[in-house]
Amino acid sequence: MLVIQHRVADYQAWKKAFDSDPIGRARNGVTRHAIFRAADDPGHVVVNLEFTSRERAQDLLAALRVLWRRVEADLGLGGSEGVQVRILDEVEHFDY
Repeated sequence: MLVIQHRVADYQAWKKAFDSDPIGRARNGVTRHAIFRAADDPGHVVVNLEFTSRERAQDLLAALRVLWRRVEADLGLGGSEGVQVRILDEVEHFDY
């Protein structure tokens, strides 16, 4: 899973850009995504992108970094340093 956290200046503008899918999430290995907003700060967004392999996540992250450099000012990402990213390996999953 690729977990991305960052601030956005305008959530609606960011969401429109996300929905336009400029990097082709499905064709680049994303099997599922989830978007979260902080309850006490709706400008703080967390995106979880799930993959079938770590390699696919790493490849997409490289493409995202290029995209972020291009659009950060337009979307108010707070600079590429303001984006926190981590690739996580699932070790357990249990539904209640």
